[in-house]
Amino acid sequence: MRKYLRCSWTFSLALLALLLAIPAFAQRGALELDPARTDVHFTLKTSLHTVHGTFKLKSGNVSFDPQTRKASGLIVVDAVSGESENSGRDAKMHREILESRTYMEISFAPLEIDGDVPMQGDSQVQVKGTFHLHGQDHEITIPVSLRISGPDLILDANFSIPYISWGLKNPSTFILRASDTVQVSIHAVGGWARAAAN
Repeated sequence: MRKYLRCSWTFSLALLALLLAIPAFAQRGALELDPARTDVHFTLKTSLHTVHGTFKLKSGNVSFDPQTRKASGLIVVDAVSGESENSGRDAKMHREILESRTYMEISFAPLEIDGDVPMQGDSQVQVKGTFHLHGQDHEITIPVSLRISGPDLILDANFSIPYISWGLKNPSTFILRASDTVQVSIHAVGGWARAAAN
């Protein structure tokens, strides 16, 4: 009888812990990236050297429902801000490749997050969404590392953009051959908030 009561008590405690955990997991998360603390880098390999450059984040807001794994929001990068510390090369990039006077923004709209996102701690997820570049939408999945500590969030992402197959002009010349993909890395810091699911 004593053994039965002990097992019942243990089961009851476990059930109570589970019931208390469910509302926390069911809470929706919302993050807002801080442009001043976000770095967007790009790397392009060529036959002569590797080009390194940066873009500036304009805004970044994402909402996520852990029950459905659906996401919404928009991350916007200022295309005009792109620079690689070479004025001649940058002028050609904006005039002939990005055409940034016409297509002034590059954006990513998250649609779904594959992986668990705990309200605190580290996580690795795959974010599926729509990447908008040079006036065209492209489906892409981006691997993202998250660290949530209280209201603070740190986000890191590294991925490749096949810019030529996406319709941008090939910057290669007779002398210099450029890779047909550009590597993008993002390190962002922002705020994380929880809102009860409807």
